[in-house]
Amino acid sequence: MSRPDLLQGRVELVHGGGGRAMKRLIDELFAAAFDNPWLAQGNDQAQFTLPPGRVVMATDSHVVTPLFFPGGDIGALAVHGTINDIAMAGARPCYLSAGFILEEGFALAQLKRIVDSMAAAAREAEVAIVTGDTKVVERGKGDGVFINTSGIGVVPDGVALSGDRARPGDRILLSGPIGEHGVAILSQREGLGFETQIQSDSQSLHRLVAEMIAERPDIRCMRDPTRGGLGNTLNELAQQSRVGMQLYEQRIPVREPVRAACELLGLDPLYVANEGRLIAICPPEGAERLLQRMRAHPQGRQAAIIGTVTDDPRHFVQMQTAFGGNRLVDWLNGEQLPRIC
Repeated sequence: MSRPDLLQGRVELVHGGGGRAMKRLIDELFAAAFDNPWLAQGNDQAQFTLPPGRVVMATDSHVVTPLFFPGGDIGALAVHGTINDIAMAGARPCYLSAGFILEEGFALAQLKRIVDSMAAAAREAEVAIVTGDTKVVERGKGDGVFINTSGIGVVPDGVALSGDRARPGDRILLSGPIGEHGVAILSQREGLGFETQIQSDSQSLHRLVAEMIAERPDIRCMRDPTRGGLGNTLNELAQQSRVGMQLYEQRIPVREPVRAACELLGLDPLYVANEGRLIAICPPEGAERLLQRMRAHPQGRQAAIIGTVTDDPRHFVQMQTAFGGNRLVDWLNGEQLPRIC
């Protein structure tokens, strides 16, 4: 069996068959890109030592279309998404696994581009991809490539973040403008040409989280508002903590190109997905200092305090509009934008 042609070749069923072709694809594509001492052991599992603390584990599957979009691709997104899920517990991410489901006929050049992007995202985050798996399905039974990533991290002593810890009077902080990932995906998918290209906000947030924890170890909870956006995520937290929330529309950062695109497309930015933003809920004392610490970090320069946790037995999330009225920010019915992460 010849070496895989990473310029002109395509995924074949034999690449998932467990034989020499699969071994060569793994060695020359995946292992070469993700190279680290754990992968080099060549085992079906990775053995490693974790630093002291509570272990956090997260897993996420990525089925985004298109695979490449302004500001990112499915490979980097797969790394960022799982790292952020770990980071929202206040944890330092340590190791990732990567599972690929490939469709017969998918171009190996595109697969290499995705794998290289994953490797670059993991290196930038200083998190190793230490084990993985590859499967191939028949032509027409996949969509190019699906990726599952799982991750392990460690929460340091003294940190206890959980979605059920918000209390009335707490402040709600948002790390930056919302809606950019979902609008970037949709504009690329539909071939929409906006005057200003909208980039996905996809990024790993664990370094920003570490700065925030250093400032306020008593942060109640964090969450990244991915599918369902800010609106759904805050409803989840309100239900978990059995509280209400009062938001202020004028404080919620939305970049003007995203706002204009949402108006054109009939979307509400509150429900558009993000991949590089976080919500934090913290006690009122020190909230302003936490905000300043966030704004001092490159990933939090446009952070804002967007609302307050309330004592509401109905667990409603409400928002004071720019016109001074009040509206209910309810759960999203259906899905505004499918296949965005």
